[in-house]
Amino acid sequence: MEPRNIDGDADRPRSAGGKATGRVIVIGPYVRMRRGDTEAQTEQHVIRGSQARLEEATGLARAIDLVIAEALIAPLGQIRPATYLGKGKVEEITGLIKGHDIELVVMDCALSPIQQRNLEKAWNTKVLDRTGLILEIFGRRAKTREGSLQVELAHLNYQRSRLVRSWTHLERQRGGFGFMGGPGETQIEADRRLIGDRIARLENELKKVQATRRLHRAGRQRVPYRVVALVGYTNAGKSTLFNRLTRADVQAADMLFATLDPTLRALTLPHGAKAMLSDTVGFISNLPTQLVAAFRATLEEVLEADIILHVRDIAHEDADAQERDVDTVLRQLGIDPSAGDGIVEIWNKIDRFNAEERENLRNIAARRPPERPCFLVSAETGEGIEALLAAIEDRLAARRMTLDLSIDASDGAGISWLHRNSEVLNKKLNDGRFDMTVRVDETKRDIVVHRFDAVPHA
Repeated sequence: MEPRNIDGDADRPRSAGGKATGRVIVIGPYVRMRRGDTEAQTEQHVIRGSQARLEEATGLARAIDLVIAEALIAPLGQIRPATYLGKGKVEEITGLIKGHDIELVVMDCALSPIQQRNLEKAWNTKVLDRTGLILEIFGRRAKTREGSLQVELAHLNYQRSRLVRSWTHLERQRGGFGFMGGPGETQIEADRRLIGDRIARLENELKKVQATRRLHRAGRQRVPYRVVALVGYTNAGKSTLFNRLTRADVQAADMLFATLDPTLRALTLPHGAKAMLSDTVGFISNLPTQLVAAFRATLEEVLEADIILHVRDIAHEDADAQERDVDTVLRQLGIDPSAGDGIVEIWNKIDRFNAEERENLRNIAARRPPERPCFLVSAETGEGIEALLAAIEDRLAARRMTLDLSIDASDGAGISWLHRNSEVLNKKLNDGRFDMTVRVDETKRDIVVHRFDAVPHA
């Protein structure tokens, strides 16, 4: 496939000193799928999928302000152990690099350290694979102390396996102890030891972060606030929906990984009840395992959530593939997307469809099983938000018990406790006593029943 020019010199970003940044080639080395590999697969579907993958890779590169000079698909019959690409394709790209003043090659795949080293030698330029590119984006976007720790940990785990591709100074030896000491440790061994020490320190700091988060969750559990977590493919519109639901001002932009650090805000439901809404980092296909592990402290908010809202960009041509990618990450976290009724799908960006297409989507949504419902919304315009909030409230209410009780109006401590630990649905003064209807969590049910002689609401 011939390289496709994307950006010209006029659009090249410049540093503060006016010097243009390096030009980049993005390569999509995708293994060909033969006709008949899957029951309904065709060559046309494969090409379309490859183009979408390449566009996502260029979007990742643009997310850190790289100038995309060329982007091309390199179809592979098989992956070569030494260079990933075949010899002919390596030579072809060598000519492109020399002819277009390329300073960086982005490979939209996971390269082994040996493959990365061999390609850098062949092309005489730096090579960045998909994992390294995503780590670079996360490194730029992390704003909080916690996010920075997580990204640094993922970076170090990645770099530790890449020391093999570094320059020959890593093979030099340091002297041993004593006047006639032995050869001592090599520089590469010293670097590995230093990285290992730093990783151990970071892991200890993240354990403290996890402990702090557990304390925060325990505090929220003492207050009758349920947790609703947003998950979804990057750029699906999670942060825009988060802002719409909570009236917050979290950064939302039409780019991959526009937001990284987790955010919690109060969510007001239609009848006045409160919940906590959590916005998490966006998922992506082939999310590096280092990041899944490093961000586990953040993603524990998803594990503890009462309801998970899976936000999908239903207007994207690869919406179904993105759904599978998100489900894969959820399974890595120990969540089964197909089990129970804890996950609600949000089909976002319906404002991009005409009336006939929206009606078709509604018909498809109506045929979904009740345990996996979906709601059509536009986070941008607000369409469908009221129905979504009502559904969230109904689902949270279904997990709580409604009780009737009567309490003496002079029992201020008891009335105060009920307001702090339950959702008061009704409260009427009658002959010096308050007749109350409250909704409580399962954990508070026995306390309310025994302390206030509460009975199930009729």
